[in-house]
Amino acid sequence: MPVTPHKAQRPYRGVFPVAPTIFDERGELDLEGQRRCIDFMIDAGSHGICILANFSEQFVLTDAERETVMHAVLEHVAGRVPVIVTTTHFSSAVCAARSKQAEAAGAAMVMVMPPYHGATFRVPEKGIVEFFKVLSGAINIPVMIQDAPVAGTPLSVELLARLSRDFSNIRYFKIEVPGAAAKLRSLIEAGGKDIEGPWDGEEAITLLADLDAGATGAMTGGGYPDGIRQIIDPYFAGKREEAKAAYERWLPLINYENRQCGLIACKVMMQAGGVIKSDAVRHPLQPLHPATRAGLLELAKERDALALRWGK
Repeated sequence: MPVTPHKAQRPYRGVFPVAPTIFDERGELDLEGQRRCIDFMIDAGSHGICILANFSEQFVLTDAERETVMHAVLEHVAGRVPVIVTTTHFSSAVCAARSKQAEAAGAAMVMVMPPYHGATFRVPEKGIVEFFKVLSGAINIPVMIQDAPVAGTPLSVELLARLSRDFSNIRYFKIEVPGAAAKLRSLIEAGGKDIEGPWDGEEAITLLADLDAGATGAMTGGGYPDGIRQIIDPYFAGKREEAKAAYERWLPLINYENRQCGLIACKVMMQAGGVIKSDAVRHPLQPLHPATRAGLLELAKERDALALRWGK
């Protein structure tokens, strides 16, 4: 059943962090914890939320679990903020079907990686164009293309600009490859008005450079949207020096998440602050070493991250 439409207007801008998928200690879905996680992320200043992404452990979920999480989140958000649903799949037909389902359930946008499987299964540029043609024709909501090293698929600026030119709802691009700022700048120049949302990713580790290049959104981990807002807000208000100082203040935590912790960082912070009961990840993923956990929480506490006190 579709949820209440979100109130935010396009173009979507600001902080759209990835929500983790919450499990209990047995590795089962914890939907109560999922809802509390979403409430925290909204209270922490998220302009929108992305679900079922790689940082959501989408690769350890069954198709039925994906649907359960999607409906639980969209119904609980109930239009408070736009929700982006990741619908990546190698199959054009499956990706299109997932995306149609997300649109019907109330998603504001879908995020999709180019088709890939493992280390070597790729398709040529012709196949990528055809893949996004199938996807674009299946839905009316915007499509965000995720350009990330995990796919191992080169997406040239020329190809991305062509996709935005040829397909009217391919309008958002999450760029998290080496040299992201340069690619964002080139994409904006090549695509012009068709590039509605050039966005930063990779836990915001290059956020300031990406903002300088023209990024209008940041898709980060879910642990500290409040910290990313402290960078984004002054930057968009024309106060670059204030944004730069905030970036320098939060960068040690950003770096620690990116280099030491990965997707579990936000769960550890949320569990420590009483947002969720368990920071469990699904096996064969492993918990953080106690020393790494302590280092993360030390940095988060020094910056007064909301996650550490929201549930207390």
